[in-house]
Amino acid sequence: MTSNKALSDWVAQVERHVQADHVHWCDGTAGEYRDLVQQMLRSGILHELNQITHPHCYLHRSNPQDVARVEHLTFICSRSQDDAGPNNHWMDPAEAHAKIDALFAGCMRGRTMYVIPYCMGPLDSPLARCGVEITDSPYVAINMQIMTRIGMPALKRIEKESSFVKGLHSVGDIDPKRRFIMHFPEELTIKSFGSGYGGNALLGKKCHALRIASWQAKREGWLAEHMLIVGIENPQGEVHYVAAAFPSACGKTNLAMLIPPATHKGWKVWTIGDDICWMHLGKDGRLWAMNPEAGYFGVVPGTNPNTNKNAYEMITHDTIFTNVAVTQDNQPWWEGLKEGTPIADWQGRPYDGKHGTAAHPNSRFTVSASQNPSYSPKAEDPQGVPISAIIFGGRRPDTVPLVYEARDWIHGVLMGAGTASETTAAATGQVGVVRRDPMAMKPFCGYNFADYWNHWLSFPAKSTRLPKIFHVNWFRQDKNGKFLWPGFGENLRVLRWVLDRCNGKAEATETPIGYLPTTSAIDTDGLGVSPETMQTLLSVDAAKWRTEMQALEEYFRGFGERLPLTLRNELQRVTAALAN
Repeated sequence: MTSNKALSDWVAQVERHVQADHVHWCDGTAGEYRDLVQQMLRSGILHELNQITHPHCYLHRSNPQDVARVEHLTFICSRSQDDAGPNNHWMDPAEAHAKIDALFAGCMRGRTMYVIPYCMGPLDSPLARCGVEITDSPYVAINMQIMTRIGMPALKRIEKESSFVKGLHSVGDIDPKRRFIMHFPEELTIKSFGSGYGGNALLGKKCHALRIASWQAKREGWLAEHMLIVGIENPQGEVHYVAAAFPSACGKTNLAMLIPPATHKGWKVWTIGDDICWMHLGKDGRLWAMNPEAGYFGVVPGTNPNTNKNAYEMITHDTIFTNVAVTQDNQPWWEGLKEGTPIADWQGRPYDGKHGTAAHPNSRFTVSASQNPSYSPKAEDPQGVPISAIIFGGRRPDTVPLVYEARDWIHGVLMGAGTASETTAAATGQVGVVRRDPMAMKPFCGYNFADYWNHWLSFPAKSTRLPKIFHVNWFRQDKNGKFLWPGFGENLRVLRWVLDRCNGKAEATETPIGYLPTTSAIDTDGLGVSPETMQTLLSVDAAKWRTEMQALEEYFRGFGERLPLTLRNELQRVTAALAN
């Protein structure tokens, strides 16, 4: 099936080891997709949904013990433990191969082995990277067809370049005690056993596009980031692009698919990507960003016409749902929908509303990005799009202002390294616990965070045209716990200030933590937010920020002498400024 000897030898070696009954090379055609769907409908892996209301939509129900990523079973297997860093679980490569290869032995007897050549990024892009996933899951095969560019075009590129990431996956027997997701960055290899969940099984996604790609990016001089990419078009037709990184529950998907409010006639927002961003320096010195994915694997609860109209509309057809509930007339249902009544929960059990949620809280949709009403054709541009601003964000009820700008790139790296969100009682039983999630990459950086920050810090020596860096916090609250900023579409008002700052237009005040908008710099016409509220949203409490810097310094200590001196000095600079 391939002229590439390294690939054919590896496939043959895997086939002997797993002892599959059949081998199928995926060609990525629509006919193959239909055949796999029909096969899974017959076997019960998929269930057909209401084809009148949701044409070409299907439901997959996971094993109840296999519904999320398993960070405690996810390893970076670099030769040196220090290269993996304290931010990752580490295992010696030889030990890891032996442990997981023993699980793969004979695991595909009675099953088909699917060989999936895929490309992350547009097929004709010099910035794209290819891989091959071998799996025994047809569910993985159809999801990979939606999420990546699979089949013969990808295979031809692999044969031409002779370079690809090797990914081996088996659902095994879905035993949590026999489950590992292992990454061998120096070998460009991923091995995943015992899970069929997307984050553990769709190896092109977090495993390749972030953990392995971040390692490749460090070596090759680019950035692989857990960021959305969005284009903002003003009424004059000018489009500027922003990349933004947020931890979970901080509004990432809503920003990626933001719909301008009624007060902003003539403004448009274009989605390039909602999750992953690969950035390379262009010949012009600017950072150019590409979304390596071709689809969305999104969390569905809470999605409705009010919260995210674009996401709601795009999943009404040609969508794979995972672990949602169903109504009497077999429509998909999840918490957050205002219409419909679930009669069966995500496990297919009768549902009466008395025993937990109907849809699993981590239930998902897989859908082609091209179905998004705000989809930008620039998502397929081989060179990507030029980034004007990089934005970090977290969920903080106090301390952190609505928006502020880093004084320079080095300060911006400190800002990103300090990204954090505060937990809620509903999530942890304890309010106000700060969880550090640098650059929103804590679960996904494939190597030592200290080296990762050092890589970020290397860019000013390469270019004088880097994007400005900002931080936002949509979640500041008053004394009664009420959000001070309306959020959602109104966040465009903040983005306008960000882009105006990039263009040298908007007013700002210099503070110890960075540049903040003046109270009148953000357009609040028709918003109903008082000047006093804006003053609170844009205030800096020096005492609280000194505490914040102390906590960040303590976090940095965990990285020892490997922490870049530049970052340590920048922390001291901000701390000293706050003391004056």
